Amino acid sequence: MTDHSHPATPGLAAATPAAPPPPPEPASADSLSTRNDRAGDILARTIYGEARGESVRGKEAVAAVVMNRVRRAREAGGAYWWGGTVEAVCQRPWQFSCWNAGDPNRAKIEAVDDGNRVFQTCRRIARRAVAGTLGDPTDGATHYHAKSVNPPWARGRAPSAEIGRHLFYNDVE
Repeated sequence: MTDHSHPATPGLAAATPAAPPPPPEPASADSLSTRNDRAGDILARTIYGEARGESVRGKEAVAAVVMNRVRRAREAGGAYWWGGTVEAVCQRPWQFSCWNAGDPNRAKIEAVDDGNRVFQTCRRIARRAVAGTLGDPTDGATHYHAKSVNPPWARGRAPSAEIGRHLFYNDVE
């Protein structure tokens, strides 16, 4: 039986409500994996450049500083002077010296590969950090320095942790 309560106008298609636009495509597993792989690689190289001579806990502490900075940036709406992603935080000029042009560690972090056992450890730590499963032995530190130096920004501050040859601070913006 045909419904004639709404006869069609000759020459015009019957009006149908427009379908809502499809939701945006979520990031594919491949793109998330690639993004996490890049973040993990840069973080692993940062850990290697900054703490390859430290214990596993010392390496984890450096990773925690990076992740604490990323977290703080997210809490501030994604923007912070030190960057808002693992990559930006690690490679911000003058923050992690191993990335500075001319630093002797720069060539080392660029050349190291997965055949290096210490770098393998750094990669495992970085993967846990990026996945959000790494604990924080620094009590929220966003800064650290070697005990052998006394940078101006650390003067008058009490470290939140002392791990290996580094002092960590959670009260520096």
